[in-house]
Amino acid sequence: MALGWAIVIALLIWALTGLELTGFQPTTWILTKAMISGLLQPDWAYVYIPEGEDLLRSLLETLSISFLGNFVSAVVCLPVAFWAAANMSRYRAVSGSGKLFLSVVRTIPEVIMALIFIKAVGPGAFAGVMALGLHSVGMLGKLYSEAIENMDMGPTEAMTAVGANFWQKMAFAVIPQVIPDFISYTLFRFEINVRSATLLGVIGAGGIGTPLIFAINARVWPRVGIIIIGIIITVSVIDYISASLRKRIV
Repeated sequence: MALGWAIVIALLIWALTGLELTGFQPTTWILTKAMISGLLQPDWAYVYIPEGEDLLRSLLETLSISFLGNFVSAVVCLPVAFWAAANMSRYRAVSGSGKLFLSVVRTIPEVIMALIFIKAVGPGAFAGVMALGLHSVGMLGKLYSEAIENMDMGPTEAMTAVGANFWQKMAFAVIPQVIPDFISYTLFRFEINVRSATLLGVIGAGGIGTPLIFAINARVWPRVGIIIIGIIITVSVIDYISASLRKRIV
């Protein structure tokens, strides 16, 4: 116990000595006061503007990016998950290569992927969809493959004994067992993607993040306040709905 505390304290000291603490700037408190004042007086007129960009349209675009990215990843990672599942192949090298592929995809942050797609297809929602879709393949594929590995192999072995082919075993022994977990993981990933889509908009991948970073750079704090309120409400509602659905499915 004492050794554990000593290691933790040593790590804290090492981390603090590696930081350069420059202190606060002279204008810090002035900007903080202006920021808090603006956040407490949000620009309600920005919620809906009939003739132009507003909060509701930006939030809808963010949800669209999240949903499409989630849909793309859920479809693409299905074959990859069966490829990476150890109990779906006789050879460990096959499932090992699938796990390696998923690990490589997971190591690339969605922000980096978004920057790459922005250079490839230009800024906008399409780059955000592709970045979220590709990054989510790594995460969902890992969760899907673990669900496949944890399933009961008894029904599959019984169908093999009576001469069922591969597709019959998949349809009647494998899919019915794993589909509840697949749906639950997909809903959970959608919650994460809603938050990620907000961040991707900051670098130009569409969604609510784009007007947010513009408002911050222009120091229009009332607009920043209403955008943050919109993000909080949207994420909270999505979390509640998703959690309710997952409780019914699992």
